[in-house]
Amino acid sequence: MMKTLHFDCFAGISGDMTLGALVELGVDAKQLLKELDRLDLAGWSIDFIKDERCGITGTHAIVRTEEENNAPHGHHHDGHHSSCRSWRDIRALIERSGITDGAKQRAMDIFSRIAAAEAEVHGVPVDDVTFHEVGALDSIIDIVGSAICLDILKPGRITASEIELGGGEVKCAHGIISVPAPATLKLCEGLPVRTGGFNKEMTTPTGAAILAASVDSFITGASFKQIKTAYGIGGRKLDKANVLAVSWREEPPAQNYPQTRDCWINEELITLETNIDDMTGEALGFFMDRLFDAGALDVTFTACTMKKSRPGVIVFILCPPSKIQTVRSAVFEKSSAIGFRETVVRRVSLPREQHLLKYSGGDAEIKTVFLDEKKRRSKIEYRDREKLACKDDISLDEAEDIIKREYGDS
Repeated sequence: MMKTLHFDCFAGISGDMTLGALVELGVDAKQLLKELDRLDLAGWSIDFIKDERCGITGTHAIVRTEEENNAPHGHHHDGHHSSCRSWRDIRALIERSGITDGAKQRAMDIFSRIAAAEAEVHGVPVDDVTFHEVGALDSIIDIVGSAICLDILKPGRITASEIELGGGEVKCAHGIISVPAPATLKLCEGLPVRTGGFNKEMTTPTGAAILAASVDSFITGASFKQIKTAYGIGGRKLDKANVLAVSWREEPPAQNYPQTRDCWINEELITLETNIDDMTGEALGFFMDRLFDAGALDVTFTACTMKKSRPGVIVFILCPPSKIQTVRSAVFEKSSAIGFRETVVRRVSLPREQHLLKYSGGDAEIKTVFLDEKKRRSKIEYRDREKLACKDDISLDEAEDIIKREYGDS
């Protein structure tokens, strides 16, 4: 059985509600505050207060900042934030912080999604995006704090319900806009949502980005064993329960991560990119091999033209978070690169199985790909096809046909 973290967003989601729910679920508040101190950011504090909405009790996370004259952070865009920061500023803040790599990567992923959404909505380059509400201290604490909580809890996978967005109008830094806000709609593209359950903004851009960056599968029905449920309390008292429910569940093996509702693998990976114009072809080939030795999942070289019209290559590397340190070291130690661009990405791929099969010519490894538990295709590994092709002086396709026929998989 795998332990799954589930978000029930029947009343939407915001950063402070997420923070409250995860602390209520079991994250040690002192440990969270100790990690947040590693941001080296002054002028804030958090109170975790027991509260209730419509008879449901939970934890209300109230972030207080000097920027807001000690006013509590509610579940809404209220337009009263007194400062704003650029995506470049926030990225630098997170990168130089001492929080764990896992929390750092998740926080960067959440903020990068918000930056991309704001850039598209306002028609500006991503690096020029200036955050107003999301750039304020309280929202930075909400987002980084939620990333730290998820890194502490380390769920096997994360699921969520349909997301209530709300309705009506909201006042923000740009004026009065209708709900859902444009950035929220952009962040929720491809996610299951509903509107009209409340005449208020129920899902903020921060909440939407947390889900978009973290959830492996959105589900409407499932078979599971309920372990524990906790509630994050929203700032406003409404005629419906303004709470976020987060729960630990155990799911049967067939539903376990990495399979999602459509039986494909959804995983968080990291890409590194760097431009090189002073290495030979042989040196680049050696560099690629060392990257794979370090744990890279994929490495590609793309020709480019660099400064002063010099020919160069763009090196693109894909790796899992567990291998990021060894891959970073390989970039600096085995190439002439003095820096690289790093981004958290989500890769969607089909499940695959690998088997060693025996045939008259020896052993061969076969990889089979599945969709919805049905076999889509199988392929013999290149090195095994090459070995037979060279031995019998035939093509790679003929070698694969021979092995598959003997294996009974033609």
